[in-house]
Amino acid sequence: MIHVGTERMKAMARSEISNSEFQIPNKLQAPKLGRSDRTGNVRPGFGILNLCGLWILGFGILLPAFAFAQPFHLPTANRALFEKGGEEKFFVGTAGKSWQSGMFGCVRSEGYQMHEGLDIRAIKRDKRGEPLDPILAAADGAIAYINKRVGTSNYGKYVVVRHTIDGLDIFTLYAHLSDFASGLAAGKSVKAGEVIATMGRTSNTRERISQERAHVHFEINLRLSDNFSAWFKKEHPKDKDDHSMWNGMNMVGIDPRIVFLEQQTKGAKFNLLKFIQSRPELCRVLVRDPNFSFVKRYPELIRPNPLAQKEGTVAWEIAFDFNGVPIQLTPRAANEFKWTQKFKLLSVNAAEQAKNPCRKLVMRRGNNWELTNQAMAFLDLLTQ
Repeated sequence: MIHVGTERMKAMARSEISNSEFQIPNKLQAPKLGRSDRTGNVRPGFGILNLCGLWILGFGILLPAFAFAQPFHLPTANRALFEKGGEEKFFVGTAGKSWQSGMFGCVRSEGYQMHEGLDIRAIKRDKRGEPLDPILAAADGAIAYINKRVGTSNYGKYVVVRHTIDGLDIFTLYAHLSDFASGLAAGKSVKAGEVIATMGRTSNTRERISQERAHVHFEINLRLSDNFSAWFKKEHPKDKDDHSMWNGMNMVGIDPRIVFLEQQTKGAKFNLLKFIQSRPELCRVLVRDPNFSFVKRYPELIRPNPLAQKEGTVAWEIAFDFNGVPIQLTPRAANEFKWTQKFKLLSVNAAEQAKNPCRKLVMRRGNNWELTNQAMAFLDLLTQ
């Protein structure tokens, strides 16, 4: 993603796991009652048991069983997000800053730096003060990628899990881990709530994550391109392509906090596709390219256009939210526009740009709006 924040800029760690595509279940399933075969993967004695409508985690914390039936559930046992005034117990801010800087969005550097996920505070520690919180898969899916090398990523050790939710190809990311569940490997199916790792403090940043700030960095993403490596080689010819398509720059995220809270309110009526489509629009761009991988991967976001269907699609009109998430894709026929450039800015929501300026996708020059250099690089990646 362009103008990446600190969590993304160096998320290029090498992995010993292949980058193959994996099949995952089409339908989400809640964990089966009474399953205890997930215990011991991360910390001896940890387990999950359903009793009288409560999921009981081995270190004594109760979670409502209904939470596991939602499209997503929290990746740790910290549920302070749902408590009135509990944000400070849930989020970890950057060093010397308030808890708000651990939220998603334009929350850093006075609103001009993006944070792509949630930093969720540790609630279980050993005698030395190190975090012990089990990290749980946020939904049914399959392990897509594992990074075990701390030194080349400010994510530190991290895992990407692939899901199909409301028809969408979704990728959750869990970073700053200390260890992985026994037997965890790319392609392995996981269930919502299954232990996949242990919280840690790993990162390659100059300022290490302190014990007090121990957290898991959690993201909910769409993947931008299947051809990331070609783009990366062109944009960063002197850098190593350690992640391939799983590089953080190839992911674009939605706000997990809002997802969790809307699920809590709407229950079974929550729909991730409708959630994405309802995000505030920042801008619209015409892309003169009829065929690229994102359109194939996310046909659910396409708004039908009878004229393009009849005469053929030669371009796409794409609506983006402030973070660069494509929230609507509209095919366009040749006689619907006159522009010849590959990327044409069609409209800007000035109020949304003023509220969330940190991605720097658009800028005003005089009375006119323009795409920034960062936006051009991002669009080039999207259409690879």
